[in-house]
Amino acid sequence: METLKAIFSRRSIRNFLHRPLEPEKVELLLKAAMQAPSAMNEQPWQFVVIDERLLFEKIMQSTPFAGMLKTAPLAILVCGDLRLERAPGNWVLDCAAATENLLLAASGLGLGATWVGIYPEADRMEALAALLELPPEVRPLALVAVGYGAALPQEHPQRFDAKRVHLNRWSRPFEVRRGGPPC
Repeated sequence: METLKAIFSRRSIRNFLHRPLEPEKVELLLKAAMQAPSAMNEQPWQFVVIDERLLFEKIMQSTPFAGMLKTAPLAILVCGDLRLERAPGNWVLDCAAATENLLLAASGLGLGATWVGIYPEADRMEALAALLELPPEVRPLALVAVGYGAALPQEHPQRFDAKRVHLNRWSRPFEVRRGGPPC
């Protein structure tokens, strides 16, 4: 799938078909996530692939907004491993980039996915760390539910808002000029 098409067509999917994911697609999702940029190329991520229904139930009890796990066949927890950091504090940025790559890859593979925020909510982080037996140096950032969507996502309006873009200084609005230089 063309990159821009994936970006503009991707939607959060919260209802999934009762259909397992092929192992090759799971591997591609993880490979795409690990192609994300990271500070100093440190790649401080770790991933926990979850497919146990009992764990899904426990996660839904401890994590608000994870209701899509009722029908999801799979979830991937994206974590930052502080032991791998050379640029302290950047694990959040690096793992967010990995999460976005994972979401775009899911869209490109014809899958649906939803990002459930875990970090910086201490109660969610602690609950998932305990449920999934994470080492103390590993911090959960995001949980991504993945599967074949039960329905096609509806298009939503374009989100671009020129009022939120500034040129060189806050006081100068950015304007898209047609037929000339970009600014």
